[in-house]
Amino acid sequence: MTRSVLFDTETTGFEPLTGDRVIEIAAIELINDLPTGAQFHALLDPERDIPTESTRVHGITNADVEGKPKFADIAAQMLDFFAASPLVAHNAPFDFAFIDFELTRIGRPKLDRARMVDTLVLAKSRFPGMPNSLDALCRRFGIDLSARTTHNALLDCKLLAEVYVELTGGRQRGLTLETEQSLSFAQYHPPSTRTPRLITPDDPTLTAHTTFLAKLKNPVWTQ
Repeated sequence: MTRSVLFDTETTGFEPLTGDRVIEIAAIELINDLPTGAQFHALLDPERDIPTESTRVHGITNADVEGKPKFADIAAQMLDFFAASPLVAHNAPFDFAFIDFELTRIGRPKLDRARMVDTLVLAKSRFPGMPNSLDALCRRFGIDLSARTTHNALLDCKLLAEVYVELTGGRQRGLTLETEQSLSFAQYHPPSTRTPRLITPDDPTLTAHTTFLAKLKNPVWTQ
């Protein structure tokens, strides 16, 4: 089994180097690219105000994060959940940059970029020249977006997990040709409880069959 972690962040803005901070982190576990139900989620005190324009995007206000833990308080738990697994995100360099900045602030090593799996890159490769935002991909794959009134890290993770399954063909993971054939046969040929009945052809039928074979060149029935 192959484990990976799909994660998302919400932030106070777009640039950590100018003071923007992480205010929400969500992550879900994938085994063979399929969600297992295990997850990590935290709302964080960014130690600064959340701009109104950012709140319009993710719906998180200053009141929502008042009294919440700081990044330093949850870093160990987050890293334990990440473990050494590949890290999947949509527009992953953005999320990696913010997590790296937060880790650097508390004296911890940055995430290894070799672990990065960017679903935006996967989507652009599969649908070049087309819109490949999370919303666009959900609509393309028929994934329900009705709950996504604002950006929410945990909800976005769950939606992206469904998108990721479609992008990677994950619904078919673990199915070999042999098992696919077995499943297909079982679907259309359910086990029978009937007792087979032996049918013996009568003499006229056997004579007709012999006459028919005489008209064929090297019939397999006579070999």
